[in-house]
Amino acid sequence: MTTLEFTSALDHSAETVFDWHAQPGAFQRLTPPWAPVRLEAFEGIGEGDRAVLRMGPGPLAIKWVAEHHDVVEGRQFCDRMVQGPFAHWDHTHRFEPQGEGGSRLVDHIECELPGGGLGAAAAPYVLEPELRRQFAYRHRVTRRDLALHERYNSDERSLTIAVSGTSGLVGSQLVPFLTTGGHTVKRLVRSRPVGEDEILWNPQTDEVEAENLEGLDAVIHLAAESVFGLWTAAKKQRIYDSRARGTRLLAEALAGLDDPPDTFVSASAVGYYGDHGTEPVTEDSAPRGAGFLSEVCEAWEAATEPAAAAGIRTVRSRIGIVLSPAGGALQVQWPIFWLGLGGPVGAPDQYLPWLSIDDLVGGLYHLLWNDDLEGPVNLTAPEPASMDEYARTLATVLNRPAPFRVPASVVRAVLGEMADEMLLKSARVVPERLQQSGYDFVGDTLEGALRHVLGRTKDGAAAGRWIQT
Repeated sequence: MTTLEFTSALDHSAETVFDWHAQPGAFQRLTPPWAPVRLEAFEGIGEGDRAVLRMGPGPLAIKWVAEHHDVVEGRQFCDRMVQGPFAHWDHTHRFEPQGEGGSRLVDHIECELPGGGLGAAAAPYVLEPELRRQFAYRHRVTRRDLALHERYNSDERSLTIAVSGTSGLVGSQLVPFLTTGGHTVKRLVRSRPVGEDEILWNPQTDEVEAENLEGLDAVIHLAAESVFGLWTAAKKQRIYDSRARGTRLLAEALAGLDDPPDTFVSASAVGYYGDHGTEPVTEDSAPRGAGFLSEVCEAWEAATEPAAAAGIRTVRSRIGIVLSPAGGALQVQWPIFWLGLGGPVGAPDQYLPWLSIDDLVGGLYHLLWNDDLEGPVNLTAPEPASMDEYARTLATVLNRPAPFRVPASVVRAVLGEMADEMLLKSARVVPERLQQSGYDFVGDTLEGALRHVLGRTKDGAAAGRWIQT
């Protein structure tokens, strides 16, 4: 049997940390983005409640059923595996009061790999490193999320927020973040039947259940056709329509309400700026760039005008390249770099306006609460990286060489127009308005952000103790 224990000191009471873990969405927030784990069912953390997970890729995923036991309100809950890949697994989550208003978070695990003596011998080499990565990540996220909710919502006001694009890379993290903060999320969905906490919004049929938008506190609009893939004429039309038509349908519905939301945050993208070389780009940089994506972003943002004209505080969040191994560019890049086959793309002085997934979630939350922000706001990290710096840093984090430079001509030959629009333009975008309004970045350096999302931190937020028995 193996025993592991991970601890962190938190600036929040034991009761607060327990309640955060008990909220819907905590499991999703605690799942590392590199781990192929998905939650199929979750009854809660009460005595006898169960959670059903799937671990692994696609059809090879293994079912894991965990049952909660020995629950002590405000202090502890445990989960034991009743079906799954381990010979034994029992995990105790403890929340111990420390000092004035603080606590100690303790994850105590007793586990055993299958295979008897062979499994026991392999555990220090196979199991221990991965669990250290995962629990260090979990403790960092717990600390950061609690701090954000305390900073922006110290009076624990519960908002009701409609969100589109909830199954996407950003929405799948934003929704759990909001629900663990005690907020109610109404998902904007495109098909029937519509669930209890869902609102129909279908740009293809121009349907929207406007009456169910009445009385909301805010709307965060993220849904859009993915820009990845071969840019055929049909694909480009879907990219354009999903942004311009879908956003206008929603904005017009909000504008016509008797009790509209106070805030409408609509996604846009740094593609608005086009190619600016090495020149720093702020929200006031004008005019917009040239090319298809710039045109799309202009139409996307213009589609929010009905809401703004109706007096709804409307924020157009120009989002940079989101760093997460769960999706987007990094999902494709990190395996290539891990194999030692990576390298910079295009010109050495070409800039990449990046942002960690956690700062995108935190930045969107900041926009909800900051009444002084409206119009365009760049959601990017303070220090955009050159392509050479990005490749070198990713290789360093993965402890691999990055010997290959991919010429622009090769990228164009493979990806066509998308290459010029997305991979070969330089946008040194800085988040001037976000910084001036007081947002504190968790991933303000590229290396720190990559180490966090890839589980490659040097020190870790949790102190781990490993005992082989």
